[in-house]
Amino acid sequence: MAVVTLGAHIIDVLARPVEAIPPGQDTVVVDQIRVTAAGAAAGTAVALARLGNQVVSVGAIGDDDLGDLLVAVMGRHGVDVTGLVRRTADQTSASILPIRPDGGRPSFHVPGANLTLTAGAVGPGLLAAADVVHLGGPDVTFGLNDPAFFAMLAAARDTGTVVTMDLLSNLPDLVKGASAFLPHVDHFLPNQEQAEAMTGEALPVPAALALLDQGPRSVVVTLGEQGSVVVTRDGVTRLPALEVDVVDTTGCGDAYCAGFITGLVHGEDVVESAAWGGAAAATVAQGLGSDAHLTDLDGVLALLGPR
Repeated sequence: MAVVTLGAHIIDVLARPVEAIPPGQDTVVVDQIRVTAAGAAAGTAVALARLGNQVVSVGAIGDDDLGDLLVAVMGRHGVDVTGLVRRTADQTSASILPIRPDGGRPSFHVPGANLTLTAGAVGPGLLAAADVVHLGGPDVTFGLNDPAFFAMLAAARDTGTVVTMDLLSNLPDLVKGASAFLPHVDHFLPNQEQAEAMTGEALPVPAALALLDQGPRSVVVTLGEQGSVVVTRDGVTRLPALEVDVVDTTGCGDAYCAGFITGLVHGEDVVESAAWGGAAAATVAQGLGSDAHLTDLDGVLALLGPR
């Protein structure tokens, strides 16, 4: 088993281009509508599978039609979905995203069953059997903030499992709560707004250094069109964003994490793995949805040119 993704699972419905919500019951014809698996665990799981990894995804979804659809979408892409637990009292988390012509993505979101995920959903020995465990959105899966789960992570890391983490929300109260996970994480990949909310530092490098002091071996802050910055105890490396025609930024962070993790699985160092992450994010930005244009690892790495 290569990777376990654990956390937020969302079904996205996306339409583009949308300049405004029409008044009354008017209809606007758009170019494209898609349904995708999204969220910091599910979206990353699909991207990882597209990049050639064996992936098991763990999370909570509703016992509803949206849950059936999410399972079907993830399974079609090759993700092992046996780790998904069904909730009868909560719907599957879902978002509607009207994508603006410039690629911006306002959203309408239902948190749903993600809020019910607990350590009890994690099968015995599952984390220790993985090369990498990716915590996707612990800021919205509050039930994982539990000593029992932290003990699972510690046991897995003792056997050589690497733990990575990304967040889902930019809400300060939520992302600050994710600080409890940092002592149990090897590589943390927040965006700039999340890093600032967690530390009070407005600039990415001071924010990353403050986060590094809380336990991770590296902090990789993603900066959108400004690229990303990799901070370790050995120094700071800035990576520019790759120049592509942006259609939609949905899922770029998830794709970045998937590319980064794939680099780690292939034995690359943190900086090269971050370059793989940037290439995966640039690939996804060229289409609609969190898995857009991700065909295989070779296609992603081609964006980086000769290495």
